[in-house]
Amino acid sequence: MTNKEEFIKLAKTHIKRPGIDYLLRTMAAHDFFTAPASTRFHGSYEGGLVEHSLNVYDELNRLINYYMMPEYTSETIAIVSLFHDLCKMDYYKIDYRNRKNEQGKWERVPYYTCDDQFPLGHGEKSVMILQQYINLTMTEIMAINWHMGFSDIRTHEFSGINAIGGAMEKYPLVVLMHMADLAATYFDEGRPEQQ
Repeated sequence: MTNKEEFIKLAKTHIKRPGIDYLLRTMAAHDFFTAPASTRFHGSYEGGLVEHSLNVYDELNRLINYYMMPEYTSETIAIVSLFHDLCKMDYYKIDYRNRKNEQGKWERVPYYTCDDQFPLGHGEKSVMILQQYINLTMTEIMAINWHMGFSDIRTHEFSGINAIGGAMEKYPLVVLMHMADLAATYFDEGRPEQQ
């Protein structure tokens, strides 16, 4: 089963909200299933984004089981983990640069660059896009919005620190989602040369 097939199967199995089929068709019509997860770091290759989303799903399930938090439904777990980086759909583009190869000759090589046509941030952008297709609970909104934790630029000011701190206190799924994203990024993925 491909990563795309696994993603769609998980979404259809666990998410029963109106609009999910339309969302999945839209994602397939765009580049979600072929996009990288980043330009240089984790998952910086074709299909890296869907792979990262699946890794976050696995890590979040592990953490929820470890911390014995059964209050989160399989639907909520699937929504926040699989769609937390929806903002990266149609975000990366391939460009080219010259690089010397092993023989010392210049060659044209592809690389990923950012082309943000909808500059609304990161977690908040994923929430906004997702809500155009399915309704979200407040817990899901918070978990997706703050999944970057304190590396989110909004937390670099006093009001942002208070906001994320309050979100983490009121919605423990925010903490779990951030931990799952970090574990997927640094333990499951990494740079291509590390794999």
